Amino acid sequence: MTAATESTRKLLRTCPLCEAVCGLELTLDSDNHITSIRGDQADPFSRGFICPKGATLGHLDEDPDRLTEPMIRDRATGRWRAASWEEAFGVIRERLPQITAAHGNQSVGLYLGNPNAHTVAGALYVPVLIRALGTRNMFSASTADQMPKQVSSGLMFGDPLTVPVPDLDRTDYLLMLGANPLESNGSLCTAPDFPGRLKALRSRGGKFVVVDPRRTRTAKLADEHLFIRPGSDAYLLFGIVHTLFAEGLTDIRVDVRGLEEVRTAAAAFPPQVVAARTGVDEATIVRLARELAAAPTAAVYARIGTCTAEFGTITQWLVDVVNVLTGNLDSPGGAMFPNGAALGIVRSRPFRPGRWASRVRGLPEALGELPVATLADEILTPGEGRIRAMVTVAGNPVLSAPSGARLDAAFAGLEFMVSVDRYLNETTRHADVILPPPRIVQSPHYDFALLQFAVRNYARYSRPLVPLGDRPSEAAVLARLALAVSGQEPQPGLDPLTVVDEIVIAGTLHKAGMADRREELLGANTTEQRIDMMLRLGPYGAWNGGELTLQALLDNPHGIDLGPLQPRLPGVLRTASKQVELAPPQLLADVERLRGRLVAEQPEMVLVGRRQLRSNNSWSHNVAPLVGGSNRCTLQIHPEDVLRLGLNGRAVVKSAAGTLTVDIEPTEDLMPGVVSLPHGWGHGDSDQRVARAHAGVNANALTDDSLVDVPSGNAVFNGVPVTLSPA
Repeated sequence: MTAATESTRKLLRTCPLCEAVCGLELTLDSDNHITSIRGDQADPFSRGFICPKGATLGHLDEDPDRLTEPMIRDRATGRWRAASWEEAFGVIRERLPQITAAHGNQSVGLYLGNPNAHTVAGALYVPVLIRALGTRNMFSASTADQMPKQVSSGLMFGDPLTVPVPDLDRTDYLLMLGANPLESNGSLCTAPDFPGRLKALRSRGGKFVVVDPRRTRTAKLADEHLFIRPGSDAYLLFGIVHTLFAEGLTDIRVDVRGLEEVRTAAAAFPPQVVAARTGVDEATIVRLARELAAAPTAAVYARIGTCTAEFGTITQWLVDVVNVLTGNLDSPGGAMFPNGAALGIVRSRPFRPGRWASRVRGLPEALGELPVATLADEILTPGEGRIRAMVTVAGNPVLSAPSGARLDAAFAGLEFMVSVDRYLNETTRHADVILPPPRIVQSPHYDFALLQFAVRNYARYSRPLVPLGDRPSEAAVLARLALAVSGQEPQPGLDPLTVVDEIVIAGTLHKAGMADRREELLGANTTEQRIDMMLRLGPYGAWNGGELTLQALLDNPHGIDLGPLQPRLPGVLRTASKQVELAPPQLLADVERLRGRLVAEQPEMVLVGRRQLRSNNSWSHNVAPLVGGSNRCTLQIHPEDVLRLGLNGRAVVKSAAGTLTVDIEPTEDLMPGVVSLPHGWGHGDSDQRVARAHAGVNANALTDDSLVDVPSGNAVFNGVPVTLSPA
């Protein structure tokens, strides 16, 4: 750690790179360059924990390949040139309204990438852009990730943002399926130092069991690891549910509706039947059910490996069915509902998916967006309502969405495209205009989304550490973009960002019956005043019987511990019955599809994804300290399969969607019959120099965008049938 001197400063902020929300202490020199980073020991939530990605934040912040000014592409030559902000917005203001005037608002699509969940601008100002576009063709990384959990939560609890998380710090028994938090740092479960929390669970006498087709770093830490055939987690959980009913082990402590319907559904999945499908023997399934029921406290937690499978929503539903049946939902040490400090969306009516459907395949909407698995269809298929223009914000779906090559071709045929992005990458190279956000340390930070999934109630705000200079903030870029896509110019003397904020503040205060309290809001700008308002109106806020304000967070820059999770039922329920809906009809209907697959012939080899500790989707591959070593794009495969298939060094992998040639990495950490590729690679044509030198291959050349989880529309990345042959 570089010692602070007269020419250096030590500053604090939250790491924005993943869901762990770790506190960081940064040292900046007199030229505002980050010279060193360490974990913030005084942060009450992360307590000094830092991962390799957080330690290299400075490299990402000042990546020499990042864009620092708007770029415009000449379609005739394909060449890029730098432009002023006024010129860039002028091109958008001219071109995009021409398309919507000729073909309607539905001719424009919007794609939002994962980083939007980690920024103030993404949380507060992307909704303004959505309203300005007025299109139903909205897509995001959510349907390549967690949508099954949000749909199941919405149907069970009435609100897709009411997601129970394991009470890690107090549980006695944790059953984890398809999650690898030692490398991902956790997902839909905000818990800095996940490894330390799991070790603490074991040290206090608890038990930790991992179910995964790979013996991951997390599985190696567990008391027990069970291999399972990819895509069969729902069968395992149904076997557990069957056992709980059959042996009278249920202990329901919350008000539920649909118990008998669940009992009837589980009757078709006894342990002796599902064992053959899962690869987990009958005795083990029965033992898991008994251990969950007997533990003083227990929680079941399943993540992306189970969400990105054919029966993702059924699996996520059954996770919470087991938590309910064992008496562990909304109970300390079980699966509980966090209570984020900032006022969020207050849902007045029960969640209802499928309010509209995609044009080509009729896939249902969820949370206002359509499945990214059908984005290419909507661009490539002629007819009224065809997407002819795209806006992307902080996303690289050519690498992250299924059938990446098909989506790449679709983007190439668009009439116009705008991207808000820091890089010229595999997706944004198709844009006509790229609008880059500022450096990370030039933006404020508050985790609106992620603190709704935290294993302990907590709040922390970070002001920008470095002045913007003469460039706009990310929030200002989005506010100005919302005007441009509507064909509007800023009114003389009026800042578009301030106009947006004042409208939102006035509307929110009016709805809360506090219109007369506008002058109480504090902050260096209207964005901070909005944050102050949300904190004051939140569950701990100064206008809601508490003391929390923005000033309180500024006075406590390491963050404020708001206490352990507390029982919140029935208050958080938004179901029409005001009960936990244990048997939503939409999910019971999908159980019939699950039964049909129970005895279906299984492919000889299947593909699954892989998380890597030093990889953050596709956009950390240009950070030199994070690539190389174990962070390589290889096909992991069991040695038995290497011998059986006659492989040596490299293999040709084929699926229904495409073909790849890739280096193999034999390992006994993988279940026989399963191969694994990490996601986010495939930078062979990249303008990012480090990424291009470590190109790897795009796993989504093999995934098939015709396969989705039916209730949620989520893409299927795990359990993809493949064949292998020597290269």
